[in-house]
Amino acid sequence: MLEKVDLTAKIAKQEYKARFPLLRNRLYDLQKACWDAGIPVVILFEGWDAAGKGTTINKLTQRLDPRGFKLYPIQAPRTHEVHMPWLWRFWLKVPNYGEMAVFDRSWYGRVLVERVEKLTPKDQWRKAFQDIVDFERNLSADGYIIIKFFMHISKKEQKKRFKKLEKDPLESWHVQPEDWEHHRKYDEYVVAIEEMLERTETEWGPWTIVESTDRNWARVKVFETIIHRMEIALQERGQALPVGREAADASLETQKAPETAAAPAAQPTEEVKP
Repeated sequence: MLEKVDLTAKIAKQEYKARFPLLRNRLYDLQKACWDAGIPVVILFEGWDAAGKGTTINKLTQRLDPRGFKLYPIQAPRTHEVHMPWLWRFWLKVPNYGEMAVFDRSWYGRVLVERVEKLTPKDQWRKAFQDIVDFERNLSADGYIIIKFFMHISKKEQKKRFKKLEKDPLESWHVQPEDWEHHRKYDEYVVAIEEMLERTETEWGPWTIVESTDRNWARVKVFETIIHRMEIALQERGQALPVGREAADASLETQKAPETAAAPAAQPTEEVKP
């Protein structure tokens, strides 16, 4: 599955500079429109260490109205949280109607790092697949837009980025010993990621695999995907789309067809199917 993703995808710098401001403005307008319509949005980012989750989220939130969204960087559960049902701490972070929640990592840690690093018994992370599907189904049934990204880079590219970060005194703290340990288990993580994508791909919570070797390509694809999903949600609810500022005329998908695999239902073209 992941080996079929074209990680050479990129966009010219001048084209990025021309298109990105349009996408950023369009997203701001759609945030306001969803606020007025009472449509809540959940955006989550999973992906390899150093794949660009943090920088992409930074670009995503820079020009949004801070009154209308919250950002949650997810860490291991705290002492009191481990005594509660495992999804409890994520239910607490579900946004209000009309608001947006952005997750830097998410509940998928249960079937990724907790699985590969053997932090959770097998029977529990196996059960978590159905827990996740039910959780997202409940959100969708209540009107939530669920947008899920997996930021994908190769093992070689990850190593290159780790070494570059370590050489910078101001950035070296980003690379910890556990990051190198995860890197050595890249192939094990591939197995876990592919099962995660397959078992949690749904009509209400489709995955978008983002080719992240070129950071500009990744950012444009993320913005276009979010914009598309928000526009569809507004139209399905009979709401008029905001006018005045439009997104880029052509999407990335007109330049390159995304790699797809079998999916339970047809989805918009920018949502890559595992």
